[in-house]
Amino acid sequence: MVGLFKENTRIALDSIKGQALRTSLTVMIIAIGITALVGILTVVSALENTILKDFASMGANTFSISQYDFSSEINQNDAEQRVNPIISYPEAKAFQDKYNFPFTTTSLSFTAGSAIEVKYQEKKTDPEISVVGIDENFCPNKGLEVVKGRNVNSFDVSNNNYVCILGSDFEKGLFANMNPLDKIISIRGAKFKVIGVLKEKGSTFGNSQDLRVLIPTQIARSLFSAPNINYDLDVMANNEALLDEAVDDAIITMRRVRKLSPVEKENFGIERSDDLIQTLLSNTAVLGISAWVIGIITIFGSSIALMNIMLVSVSERTREIGVRKSLGATRNTIAWQFFTETLIIGQIGGIVGIILGILIGFGIASAIGFAFTTPWMAIIWAFVVTFAVTILSGLIPAIKASKLDPVEALRYE
Repeated sequence: MVGLFKENTRIALDSIKGQALRTSLTVMIIAIGITALVGILTVVSALENTILKDFASMGANTFSISQYDFSSEINQNDAEQRVNPIISYPEAKAFQDKYNFPFTTTSLSFTAGSAIEVKYQEKKTDPEISVVGIDENFCPNKGLEVVKGRNVNSFDVSNNNYVCILGSDFEKGLFANMNPLDKIISIRGAKFKVIGVLKEKGSTFGNSQDLRVLIPTQIARSLFSAPNINYDLDVMANNEALLDEAVDDAIITMRRVRKLSPVEKENFGIERSDDLIQTLLSNTAVLGISAWVIGIITIFGSSIALMNIMLVSVSERTREIGVRKSLGATRNTIAWQFFTETLIIGQIGGIVGIILGILIGFGIASAIGFAFTTPWMAIIWAFVVTFAVTILSGLIPAIKASKLDPVEALRYE
């Protein structure tokens, strides 16, 4: 059996070499289908890894209170979508003071500015820095790690100390080749002492998380006095088992702060970190389905092309089949010969498609800033699909070749 397989493989390779152009076109058709499948699945896998990486640091025991929840922000163009009032500072502060659920910490923060210029001596940044007003609980609740220096503490916040924490990109720009700790930076003319540097977070959907400055809330409010500032509340439960009760109590507290009657719906959003991750991952599933639809349509066309080339090959080699049968070749031997050819062509196309798909997926993931990992499931499915295409495309030509009458085959011109 092994000897027969080697012989069929040698004959198949000789036949493929003799039909190089037609075989190459067929291989490319198969490769295009596999490339589409693997490429999109690679990007989807990279997107899922990025989502998990970005939100896993927050833990599964955190939730936030904001103007809208995530689903509302997705459907913000919906005509029936109700407009929630912003969370003002008095409301945010009132919630923070009244919410006293056990084993929880609450942080109050807001984005003070998003296109700010930061100066150090004679150097300055581009106007692309985000300034965030925070309290002492912001970094732990957001999963941010201070790798140099220290975090803002309650003394800094209550005494309005002009201190700040920098994103990691400042060590590549404004403070390149120097230690930023204890340096004095200027924001809108105010002088801040650098007390800490955050661990690198990278980009999320194209937005850098490392170009920001964290300063105490009241200082931020005095420097950035824009109207209708929306504040965010983030709560972390030290005991994950109490998270559901903590969320329910937070809803009750916020309803009291907003003076909602029992029949009125909440006019604010609650986002749990675990629910947000599942929502985002469910949206990426649509891309996975799209990949399969595109891949299956293309692979269906490639299977027809592969079957066509093998049927033409049977017709062109009818006389050869007759000679082999007259010399004692059985129907199984002839069938296996043509099936082996189909198998080799299909697997070559599959391998080329997998390589191209991974390269394209890697390129797209790198350009967008997604966390790339080798998509083993996509590779396995690509091999499975290629093998299925090979069986479907090679079966009919192989059976046709094996059923040829040797006498009629020898008379074929």
